[in-house]
Amino acid sequence: MTAYDVIVLAGGAAKRLGGADKPGVRVGGRALLDRVLAACDGAARTVVVGDRRATARPVLWTREVPQGGGPLAALGAGLKLTTAEHVLVLSADLPFLGPGTVDALLAAAGQPAREGALCTDPDGRDQPLVAAYHAEPLRRELALIATEHGSLAGLPLRILTAELELARIDAGPDAAFDCDTWDDIAAARARIREHGAVLDEWITSVKNELGIELDVDTGVLLDLARDAAHGVARPAAPLTTFLVGYAAARASAGAGPDEAAAAVAEASRKATALALRWEAEAAQSAGQGGDAAGGPAGGSKPDAGREGTGTP
Repeated sequence: MTAYDVIVLAGGAAKRLGGADKPGVRVGGRALLDRVLAACDGAARTVVVGDRRATARPVLWTREVPQGGGPLAALGAGLKLTTAEHVLVLSADLPFLGPGTVDALLAAAGQPAREGALCTDPDGRDQPLVAAYHAEPLRRELALIATEHGSLAGLPLRILTAELELARIDAGPDAAFDCDTWDDIAAARARIREHGAVLDEWITSVKNELGIELDVDTGVLLDLARDAAHGVARPAAPLTTFLVGYAAARASAGAGPDEAAAAVAEASRKATALALRWEAEAAQSAGQGGDAAGGPAGGSKPDAGREGTGTP
């Protein structure tokens, strides 16, 4: 994988949000800034240009000069703290940015004769704040622009991108979706609750909130919950999954994420098998007309003198 640093621009005035703290606005229970940071957690160094705040993982902080000097000035300030050959540049308001887009940008930026790569939105517009750049030409062009204009403050990003040889990738409708207005925030919050995405979003948010770095097969856990609910009783579903997690934690104490995920899978397998045995017993008893002795289906009833004794 290409080694890279990342610069996240988080110091805008958010005028279309009435001056709200946009990087801190929560979508799916997580701050917009934290959602962006999660997509690029493979960066060697993460620089956030904006006011300091609590974040889900450690970052380096800086501010553009003057504050409020615009995205080009912010990019210049952030670039001073990076050392990698490639630099990912992102805005802090991308709720649906994922690692796949990050990988695609870095791969495209590494093509011969390219000085970077950026996403295009569904209308074909360039998104220079969803981009990856080679650091050397980025520094060169920023220095030339600053010399020509006296500073980087107040200048648009298109002055920079027009001077670079950039690849363009279509990352789909979501990767470059940004939240400039409250309507955008509402749309993002609604989208993560759509049927196809809500469970993944919820599990990711819970893991983030609890500080868990663990990839598990959610399908296995859902199947376990279903089998416990059907084979035992509805309240058994959440209680069983809790106990599976507890057992997996004990079995994998001190182990890495892969071993922990395997422990969850093994505990789930055992609990599922138990739930299915309970279900089979219930079905067997029902087939015997309510006999609770657990004998073979269609077998004779026990002697009256032995009924309920548990003896053969």
